[in-house]
Amino acid sequence: MTSSITKLFQIKYPIVQGGMIWASGWRLASAVSNAGGLGLIGAGSMYPEVLQEHLTKIKKATSKPYGVNVPLLYPDIDQIIDIIIKEQVPIVFTSAGNPKTYTGRLKEAGIKVVHVVSSVKFALKSQQAGVDAVVAEGFEAGGHNGREESTTLTLIPQVARAIDIPLIAAGGIATGRAMFAVMALGAQGVQVGSRFVCTPEASSHLNFKNAIVAAGEGDTHLTLKELAPVRMMRNNFWHQLQELYKTGPSTDDLKKLLGRARAKKGMFEGDMDEGELEIGQVSGLINDIIPAAQVVEQMVTEYEAARKEMTQRTLNV
Repeated sequence: MTSSITKLFQIKYPIVQGGMIWASGWRLASAVSNAGGLGLIGAGSMYPEVLQEHLTKIKKATSKPYGVNVPLLYPDIDQIIDIIIKEQVPIVFTSAGNPKTYTGRLKEAGIKVVHVVSSVKFALKSQQAGVDAVVAEGFEAGGHNGREESTTLTLIPQVARAIDIPLIAAGGIATGRAMFAVMALGAQGVQVGSRFVCTPEASSHLNFKNAIVAAGEGDTHLTLKELAPVRMMRNNFWHQLQELYKTGPSTDDLKKLLGRARAKKGMFEGDMDEGELEIGQVSGLINDIIPAAQVVEQMVTEYEAARKEMTQRTLNV
């Protein structure tokens, strides 16, 4: 499964594990990297000293390439970047901010840089900023999304047509067949988030994992567009939001209900009623909790089966 992404990152399979908050620590990232994909530590839910600890541990857990996902809107971002450079992290995925801010400095340190986008406009801006690749993420994805609400099926071919650097597809990808589909649309690799939450290695709470397994079609919803669009599971907190929306709330009203550490309460501490449960639409396809290496293996097997099936269909036409 050689592609520009496997060559860029020096990995076996073009599968990147999303750097999700409260789920993607050193255990998950090292397990994915050891299985032939690219594991990412999610720095978005980590204080600088916590990230330092995870980097120390992942170096002992894998000799394979790994990376760190860094949302650029976090207050400790300068310290996070300093630690990443000091620890010689080989690959950094940035998101939620201007890619120009840190790309030059990271690349000067010999780090490969990828930026996450939700539109052609920002894919082009990322390319101009000098990133090595982009992740184009459709709004099916869990967590924070772009305001365009472009689906993966429409976003990937548009971005592929517009840029000259490698493209990684994200949003609604949990199977090898979905991987085959987006690569047929022009992606050279995939980023997978929700499927890796339901692994023993993910640091998210078991209550959250079980809720994902039990989820069905329509159990997630994109909301809080006035603050930052986020896809989450329907629960008591989500229903409180819907009741508040009926009153025509201000952004301050929404912030007050959201409060602090709402995502940590749900995804990490396991409060299924009052927590913010960020997960993608593809949760309806996730029916079990399996090791990260098995997720990678299943995706590769399904991809090859889909490729052979399509080849055979073509020959039979």
